[in-house]
Formats: sequence, C-alpha cells, structure tokens
Amino acid sequence: MRGEDRLLELQGIDTSILRREHRHDELEGGEAVRTAKQAADDAEARLGELRMAIDVEQREQRRLEAEIEQLERTQAAEEKRMYDGSIVNQKELEALQHEITGAKQRRGGFEDQVLQRMETIDQLTAGVADAEKQSAEARTRWEQAGEASADELATIATELEAARAQRERLVPEIDPELLDLYEDLRASKKGIGAAALVDGACQGCHQTLSAVQVDRLKKTEGIKRCEHCRRILVIE
Repeated sequence: MRGEDRLLELQGIDTSILRREHRHDELEGGEAVRTAKQAADDAEARLGELRMAIDVEQREQRRLEAEIEQLERTQAAEEKRMYDGSIVNQKELEALQHEITGAKQRRGGFEDQVLQRMETIDQLTAGVADAEKQSAEARTRWEQAGEASADELATIATELEAARAQRERLVPEIDPELLDLYEDLRASKKGIGAAALVDGACQGCHQTLSAVQVDRLKKTEGIKRCEHCRRILVIE
C-alpha cells in the first residue's frame, strides 16, 4: 500500500506538532508567568506588611515618648512645689509625694514599653531588608518568565510552521485509505495512530505479540494492525 513506509515519519511529525501545540497552549495560558507573578505579589505584600508594622510600632513609640515627657514635666513641677516651701500642710505633702511616686512608676512602665517597641522595630527592620531582597528577586523572576515565555512562543511558532509544512509535503505520498484510518486512530488513541513493531512489541501500547501473531502480520497483505491496541503496525 502506497506510503506505508512513510507512516512512521508522519507519526513522528504529528507527535512533535502535538507536543509543541500543547506547550504553546501552556505558554498562552501563562501558567508559568502567573505563578511567577503571584510569587512576586506575595513577596511584595509581605514587604508591605512589615513596613506597615514598623509604622505602627513607631507611632506607638512616639506616643509613649510623649507620655514620658509629659510625666517628666509633671514630676519636675511637683518636686519643685514639694521643696520650695510653698506647701506646709503635712497631708498635702504626703499626697504630693504619693503623686510623684506614681508618676515615676508610670514613667518607668512607659520607658520599658519604649524599649520593647525599639527592639520590635529593630527586628522588623531586619526582616524588611530580607523581604526587600526576596521581593526584588521574585519580581526579576516574573519579568524573566515573561520574556522567556515570549521568546519560547516565537520559537514554537517557527517550529510549528516548519513541521506543518513538512507534513503537507508528506501526506500526498500516503494512500488515502491508510491515511484516513491513521487519522481516525490518532483521534481515539491519544495522538498515536501508527507504531513500529520492535522485537515483537508494539511501540504504541508496548504489548508483546506472540511469535504466531508476528508471523501472521509479516504475511499479511495491506494494513497491519496490533492485536492489542489496533493501531497500525509498521514492520521495519
């Protein structure tokens, strides 16, 4: 039958076309680029969260420092009253002393909180440096993924054009009946309509044929079919 010896060549071309079309669809769908972009967005969000946390801590630190300054002024004023002789009543002096002691305690508590805030800010600032690095790297990967995707799409388009032209040149050399069967099988057999018989095994389904089956195939005139998957078998 005309073109049976070219069928495996056609199958090879069709397989390469399918593979490139699948890759083309993947790139067109932008899965790799979307994944890289999501990673970049996540890194940027993490960086933003750290910066926001620093801002919150700094605002609270400034509030506490303002409270400390106010308490220092209040304490200084009350200590001046206590020692300038303007208060002679013992109860008033005791009450004033109590207020001064309370102010010192509150100021000490605020100062401890300021130190805690400063430590937290230092830790967050160190995290920002790392997050900035990660964000920059993730954004670079995203940009590179987009560029690589565009380059690969252009390469695939060129390769597909060449493969399809090669297919068009080859198809007329194959008997129409054989070609029709091949196309039907390709549609139902995951793109593989023809396979070689190698060492008694069909390379389409990888099942081994018996010696009797192989001998019968060799003597068969016309189209040869695998006993297991029914693909067209080419005995080289």
